[in-house]
Amino acid sequence: MSETASKPLQIYVDADACPVKNEIYRVAERHGLKVFIVSNSPIAVPRERWIERVVVGAGLDVADDWIAERAGRGDIVVTADVPLAGRSVKAGATVIAPNGKPFDDDSIGMTLATRNLLHELRSAGAVTGGPKAFEPRDRSRFLSALDRAIVRIRRADSHR
Repeated sequence: MSETASKPLQIYVDADACPVKNEIYRVAERHGLKVFIVSNSPIAVPRERWIERVVVGAGLDVADDWIAERAGRGDIVVTADVPLAGRSVKAGATVIAPNGKPFDDDSIGMTLATRNLLHELRSAGAVTGGPKAFEPRDRSRFLSALDRAIVRIRRADSHR
């Protein structure tokens, strides 16, 4: 039996600024999945046995490190954090931004390069603007992307 087939699909959520936690709960309940809500400070979560709230210590990238050390092939990571997305993709996890944008082997290199360039420009004093505002259609795109990812992972697991 492969390692992936022996462990259940789990969802890891970089939760501090995640606008789609309620959507994740609904989808996870429907599919019977375990969800880890990872944050630097306590966040209210439903009291369900399949939802685990993980509060990590304060500090830069502590929540990201917790997720990156655990998520791998057959798991889903929900994050808008590009470096965490890169680490998670490298570990084999399926990664989805809260706006529904997937991060994968094909897109993560360019996404990281763009992020690093914008960071350098901001450090030099350039005004680059911020991320686009979260819109209702982003929620819909996210729900579709999450459902597709779950089906794809389960289909791949059933063929092993």
